[in-house]
Amino acid sequence: MTEHDYLLAWAVYAVAALGCLLVGFRITGWMWRWLREPLRVLIAVLLATPTLVDPVRDYYAPAIAVTALDVLFKVGSNLWRSLSDLVMFGLIGFALYLLFVVVRWPLERRRRARREAEEAARAPSMSDILEQRVAGNGRIEPRV
Repeated sequence: MTEHDYLLAWAVYAVAALGCLLVGFRITGWMWRWLREPLRVLIAVLLATPTLVDPVRDYYAPAIAVTALDVLFKVGSNLWRSLSDLVMFGLIGFALYLLFVVVRWPLERRRRARREAEEAARAPSMSDILEQRVAGNGRIEPRV
C-alpha cells in the first residue's frame, strides 16, 4: 500500500463515518436529551477512534473495524490494542461530555429562571383577571 492509497482510504472512511454520524444524529433526534447526547458521544467515539496496526510504517486503522475483523477472523493480534484505544477514547469523550454538562447546567437554570420571571411580568395579574364591572341591568360581567 502506497502513501497515496493510505490517505485515500482514510478520506473514504472519513466521509463514510461522517455519514454514519449524521444518521446516528437523525436516529437519536427524538430521544430525551440526557439519553440522546451520551449515545451521540458513543457513536462519535466508535467511529472516530484510530488504532495503530503497523508500528513500523506508522499505519493506523479505525479501531472498531480492527476489533470487528479480529473477532470475526479470530486473529487477535490487534484486538486488545484496539479495545484499549476504544476504552481510552471513550473515557476521554465522556469526561469531556460531563465537563460540558457541568458547565451547561447552571447556565440553563439561570436562563430558565430569567424566562419564568419575564413570563410572570408579562402575564396579567390576578386582580386584573378578577376585576369585574357592573352592567346597566344589574348583571356582573367579567372585564374583557
